[in-house]
Amino acid sequence: MRLQLVLGHGASGSAASMQPWVEGFRRRGLDALAIDLPRGAAGHAVPPFLAAIGADPAAVVPGGHSFGGRVASIAAAELAEAGSGPAALVLLSYPLHRPGRPDTWVERTAHWPRIDCPVLILSGESDPFARIDLLRGAVGKLRDARLVTFPRVGHGLLPVLDAALDEAASFVAALGGVETRA
Repeated sequence: MRLQLVLGHGASGSAASMQPWVEGFRRRGLDALAIDLPRGAAGHAVPPFLAAIGADPAAVVPGGHSFGGRVASIAAAELAEAGSGPAALVLLSYPLHRPGRPDTWVERTAHWPRIDCPVLILSGESDPFARIDLLRGAVGKLRDARLVTFPRVGHGLLPVLDAALDEAASFVAALGGVETRA
């Protein structure tokens, strides 16, 4: 089965802002597309994300940057509860908490225990939206997760795009024999 990555953008982005990721995945032999999400609360963006995933979630790896990753993770939790979770989940700079408000991390990960697929989290160690000690602890709420961090990188992973794409492509390839090109 050929897996497809469906990527959501950050709160101030659009599908166009995810193009470096889409093109990078395609160069590595993976099928990827970016979708536009409505602005506002993450809950309002979940239905369009679920629609983009389609009728066969097992053939999809949802994910995204920041807000898009949060929406993808909520969608993955809903799909798992319905008995049809995605193949995996790729979270880029997950917004664990609002800057300066680390106390909000519990709320933003309350749905994580319901996610039943493998999860890859890529994060900058200087991300103001994810204090790294809290993120390392939060990963334990997921059943099957791998956290990869990048020193001296903030909320955007574009400074380490190739390394991040390589990590994500290897993760997706390990799911089912998908051959990738580096």
